[in-house]
Amino acid sequence: MNEKQSSQSLLTILMICSMIVWGISWPANKVLTSFATPVALGVFRYAFVIISLLLLLIPLKTKLIISRNGIPFLLCAGILMAIYNYTFLAGLKNGSPGAGGILVTTLNPVMAYGIGMLIDWKRPTKNESIGLLFGMIAGLSLLKVWGDTDIFAEPGNLYFLLSAFIWAVMSKFTSKSAKYGSPFAFTWWMYIVTLCCLLPFCDFSEIGKLIHTTEVRFWGNVLFSSVITVTLATTTYFFATSKIGAEKASSFIFIVPFSAAIFSFAILGEKLEIHTIIGGLLGIAAVYMINRK
Repeated sequence: MNEKQSSQSLLTILMICSMIVWGISWPANKVLTSFATPVALGVFRYAFVIISLLLLLIPLKTKLIISRNGIPFLLCAGILMAIYNYTFLAGLKNGSPGAGGILVTTLNPVMAYGIGMLIDWKRPTKNESIGLLFGMIAGLSLLKVWGDTDIFAEPGNLYFLLSAFIWAVMSKFTSKSAKYGSPFAFTWWMYIVTLCCLLPFCDFSEIGKLIHTTEVRFWGNVLFSSVITVTLATTTYFFATSKIGAEKASSFIFIVPFSAAIFSFAILGEKLEIHTIIGGLLGIAAVYMINRK
């Protein structure tokens, strides 16, 4: 195995681990929504993210310089991330983390490919088309739409649909990050832009209450959702978009629904049924087909 194949294999393993972490984050963030509003939680989370990622980048001697040409992409990505933070947490506050994890993560790769085709005027390959079809069937199976035709009309799920679209668009901006400096530096500055966008809308009395919260359930979930989920898993995803493109990177998200459903069952007691297992296996098959040589 040459060096290029070895680095691709390592990136694949890291992406799979990151998607499993994303799956766990859905029920974890659902717990957090009982403590504060989406904006206050966003400010709290991204403050942790910025500090923890900086502590990670300093030993790696990563230059935090971004070229001027990359600033518009950086600003757009940061603003979209702030909007995503709100729709994501608002959806969790009003809806189910299991259903949300399925809706967002099934529709996101399809939307990312659609946006990519419109921008680049490129058709998906045969394998990519089969993979996308598998992914859509997986999502429908996981949602069990034949037993709940009103699933898309539920209040929380409307936020999730918007979240999927916002993330797909944002991925196109982060995919350009390597052109303007280190992808990790780009991501760090993007999180700062996100925090700056959230601050004007934040009720700082809520932040004060969160700081003085003594519940282990809050601190455990907020550290997991910020340091593990965003700093490590999400930053890995954005790095992957700069290396293999937004479309290929987003295909790994098909793994998340199965992970979200399983951990929603384990943490929150949501039902785990046979259609969930079938949908999860189809999601994994979708990732394989899209990334198959």
